[in-house]
Amino acid sequence: MKKINDTTRKRLKRKASIRKRIHGTPERPRMTVYKSNRHTYVQAIDDAAGATLAAASNLEKDQRGTENKTAALEKLGQLIGERLKAKNITAVVFDRNGYRYHGKVKAIADGARKAGISL
Repeated sequence: MKKINDTTRKRLKRKASIRKRIHGTPERPRMTVYKSNRHTYVQAIDDAAGATLAAASNLEKDQRGTENKTAALEKLGQLIGERLKAKNITAVVFDRNGYRYHGKVKAIADGARKAGISL
């Protein structure tokens, strides 16, 4: 059995604590961020229906070739914001998924705000 390192274990504990308090609705979905070592993924989720309303990642064709840096992730935030605006969603609940609200996570949130989404 593989051991979970201490950093991951602490993040998962913070994530569980956050998820107790927030949930997404069709009018105000939960926008969650996941960071791997190479890529970043953003989803808008309606927890009532258990469905993903919009998603974006830096694996997509127009996002390929960009590094996993804060400037590129701000564009990713703008992309998810535009996709949500196309579905007439103007407000989301931001789920940082246990990560610190700093650097990459903050850049995604700022990009979504620039697209007109209120967090």
